[in-house]
Amino acid sequence: MRTLTLMAAAGLCVGLMLAQNPPVSASADDPRLTVHWLVREDIFAGFMINDEARLANGERTLSRLLIERPAEKANIIAWQGWAAVTRSVYAHEQNDESQFGKYYGMADDLYAEASRLAPISQSVAIIIGGSYAALGDRLPDKYRPGAWSQAYDMYRKVWKQQSKDLDSFPVHIKGELLAGLAQTAQRTGRNAEMLEDLNLIIEKLPDTPYAARARKWKDNPEIAPRTSIICQTCHEPGRLSARIAALAR
Repeated sequence: MRTLTLMAAAGLCVGLMLAQNPPVSASADDPRLTVHWLVREDIFAGFMINDEARLANGERTLSRLLIERPAEKANIIAWQGWAAVTRSVYAHEQNDESQFGKYYGMADDLYAEASRLAPISQSVAIIIGGSYAALGDRLPDKYRPGAWSQAYDMYRKVWKQQSKDLDSFPVHIKGELLAGLAQTAQRTGRNAEMLEDLNLIIEKLPDTPYAARARKWKDNPEIAPRTSIICQTCHEPGRLSARIAALAR
C-alpha cells in the first residue's frame, strides 16, 4: 500500500465531494468556456479519487473538442496526456505493467506533440508539469526521476514567464506555482533551490496553508521526500456547473 502523502490527505475531502458531483454536460460552442473549464473536474476526479468513469467522461469530451476546437489542439492533446498518465498509474497499481507501458508511452507521445504545436505555451507547460507533480510519486520507481525532471523543467518554464507577475496572482495560482517549484526542486535533489522556494512561499503567502507546509518542510526536512506541498486549496467541485450558471444569466 502506498504511503499516504500530504497531497492525498489534502485531496481527500475534495475528492469525496468530486465523487458526489456527476459529470456536467456542457456545450463546447460557448467560447467563454475554455478547454480547461470543460475537462478539468473530470480529469482531476480521475487522479484524485481514482474515478475511472469521470476520467473516461473527460476523455470523451477531449475527443469531441479536438473536432470542435481545432485552434486549441495543443491544450487538448496535453490534457489527453494527463489522462494517459493517470491510466498508466491505474495500470501500475493493478500490477499490469504491459498496460502501464502502453499508457505511459502514449503520454510521452501526446506531450511531445503538444509541445511541438505550442512550444512556448504556458498552459501546455503547466498541464505537463502538473500531471507529473501530481502523479510522479505513484509511478514505478525507475520512472520517477524522469517524470520529476520533466516536471521541474515545466515549472521553471512557467516561472520564467510569470515570475514578474507573481504578486498579482490570487492565492491558489501563486501558491501552486511556488509549491510546484519547491517540490520539483526537492524531488530532483536540488535542496538549496528548494530552500529558496520555501522561503519565497513563506514570504509571499503568509498565513496560508502553503506557508504552513513550507515551514514544516524547513523544520522537518526528513519528511519532504515522502510528503507533498502541492495541490492545496485547489479545484473545488462544482466549478464548471457554477460557471455555466453564471454565463446563462
